[in-house]
Amino acid sequence: MTEMDQTADVFLSPGQFYFGTGQVSTLLGSCVAITFWHPSRQIGGMCHYLLPSRRLAPGHRIRRLDGRYADEAIEMFHREILAAATETYDYEVKMFGGGAQFTDQHWDSGIDVPGRNIETGVRLLADLGLEVSARHLGGIGARTLRLDLDTGEVWLRHQSAMDGSLS
Repeated sequence: MTEMDQTADVFLSPGQFYFGTGQVSTLLGSCVAITFWHPSRQIGGMCHYLLPSRRLAPGHRIRRLDGRYADEAIEMFHREILAAATETYDYEVKMFGGGAQFTDQHWDSGIDVPGRNIETGVRLLADLGLEVSARHLGGIGARTLRLDLDTGEVWLRHQSAMDGSLS
């Protein structure tokens, strides 16, 4: 969704992306959400990615960006920011999620999906020279997140899988 001319109240499912105005919310587990907000224009958005990147066969090109992947979601932000005639460095950037969902979750396979999601998002934002102004990453449990694009405020509810407590 990228409608800049209407105010929206949007819920993002895993792999979705939104840029515009209004309020955006999502529910995170091992996935990561990144938010961008422009203070003077009161626009921005959120992505909800599942994996660091897409594995492509040699010689295969991406035909359409897919918000399920961190690198492509960041490119989607870049394109929307340019289309809005703004600069990336004018946005406040925040990052949330990447939590294990079970207290006994072990990554014996060597593939730590939540950890890789966090690491990739942090690296991609740093590569763009962007500073993350707020973050709530890792740990155990789910997060409910809401971004108000009028104010840039983010509300976070974290439910720990260990004890059912909220923070």
